Formats: sequence, C-alpha cells, structure tokens
Amino acid sequence: MAAIMEKLSLKLFNSNSRNETSKQRCVINRLRHASGYTQQDVGFSLIELVIVIFMIGILSAIAAPSWLAFVNRQQINKASDAVLAALQDTQRQAKNKKLSYSISFQKNTTSQNVEVAIYNTNAGISTWKPLGADVGVSSDKFLLGTNLSSENTAGSSVSYTLSTSTKITFDYMGTLPNASFGTPIAPSTEPPGLKIVVAVPSSANSTSPSSVKRCVIVKTLLGSMITAKDSPNCD
Repeated sequence: MAAIMEKLSLKLFNSNSRNETSKQRCVINRLRHASGYTQQDVGFSLIELVIVIFMIGILSAIAAPSWLAFVNRQQINKASDAVLAALQDTQRQAKNKKLSYSISFQKNTTSQNVEVAIYNTNAGISTWKPLGADVGVSSDKFLLGTNLSSENTAGSSVSYTLSTSTKITFDYMGTLPNASFGTPIAPSTEPPGLKIVVAVPSSANSTSPSSVKRCVIVKTLLGSMITAKDSPNCD
C-alpha cells in the first residue's frame, strides 16, 4: 500500500512540475510576442559584426600613435636617467679613487645598441655596456648625440655621430679640467654646456632625431649637471 501511495505522489509531483514549466513557457512566449521578440533576434547579424569591427579599427588607428608616442617618451626618459646616472658614477669614482675618470659613448655597429664606458682615463677603455640595460631600456630604439667637439669641449651643435675621442673627463676632485662650455647662443647669455642628448628617431629617417629629445647638461667646472627636454634646450 505504501509503495502505491509513493508512486501516486511522484506522479502528482511530476504532473505539477510539468504544469508549472508549461505555465512559465506560456508566460515567456506571451512576453516575447508582446515585445515583438522573435527567435531571429538572437545574436548579431553580419552587418552588425562588420560595423563593430570597423569601429574598432578606427579607434585603434586613432589610439595607436598616441600610445606609441607615450612609449617612446617613457623610453627616452629612462635613457636620459641612465645617462645622468653614468655621468654621476664617473664623477663619484674619480673622487673616491682620487684618479682621473672618463665616460665615453658609442653606437655598436653590430647590435645597433648605444653603449657606454666608464674608465680610468690613464688605463683606457676596457668594457662597453649597453646604455640603460639595467632599467629595461632598449638602446637600439633611440639616438644618442653630443655637442662635444673634443674632450670636455662643447661645439656649436649636437651631432649624432659618436666618437670615443669626444669624452667627458673628471679629475681626482670630480671637477672638469680645462673645460670649455661653448659660446652663448642669443638670446641666451649662458654657455650651452656639455650636452648628452637622447632622441626618438624621426619617422621619415631613422638616423635623424625627431623633436622628442631629453638631455643631460654638465654646466660648470665643478661638474654640476641639469636635465632638460626638447628644443632649444637639447639642440
């Protein structure tokens, strides 16, 4: 008897469940018809997808140059910081070791990396290192130039052709012996100083600098340094 009652209960339960499900479906169908919804409204049409893809392409084309410019500025900011740190390290070693120390830069023709060497002036260069490698800078992505015409001597303009003979040397006191900081360029009345410039390459010519530049300038015989950006400060 108990088994029969249990079967009847299950049948009633299943019947009620089916009724409830059927009622829910009816309500949903009525709402769909009332709102004009049909099965064809599910998903996206091909035209809609094409429009979305087209809009994404336009937005990407607008945003990409701004993003690239931001990345380039971040890179040369780091590169400029690396130049400043290298100059300060050269000066510090000269004072600590009571010896004359020099810093030179070059463009590695094989790897295209900008490299830096800090060395005892009398011993000469023993090791070149990629500039800014310790702070994640790709030194083959920017140009480096100086206004040095010879050791501790500022020329009339910045050249992006590097020579190891155009170096900056600090004596055992950390000062710059026999330094010439150049001729003032009107309307300025101050000498330009010894400049090390990093620049984003021009989009038209990868060997020429764009207007986006950062520089470190050694200003006095005591070896004081400042940083600057863009024209005319870094020209």
